Amino acid sequence: MAQRDAFLLRIDPAVLAALRRWADDDLRSLNGQIEFLLRRALADGGRWRSDEESTPRAPRPPRKRDGAG
Repeated sequence: MAQRDAFLLRIDPAVLAALRRWADDDLRSLNGQIEFLLRRALADGGRWRSDEESTPRAPRPPRKRDGAG
C-alpha cells in the first residue's frame, strides 16, 4: 500500500456530518470519501496528471443495505 501523509483538518461540524452521511451511503470510510472527492476535484480542474501515484476512480454506485439500518 502506498504511504500516506497525515494532517489536521479543521472543518465545520455540519460539513463533517454531511460528509459522514455521504461516506456511509457510498460504503466508504470518511477518510476515503474525502480523498475521493479531492481527487475528483483535482481531475475536474485539470490539476491531476495521469502519471501521478494513482488515478481518480469513478464513483461506486451505492449498494442496498440489508435492512440493518
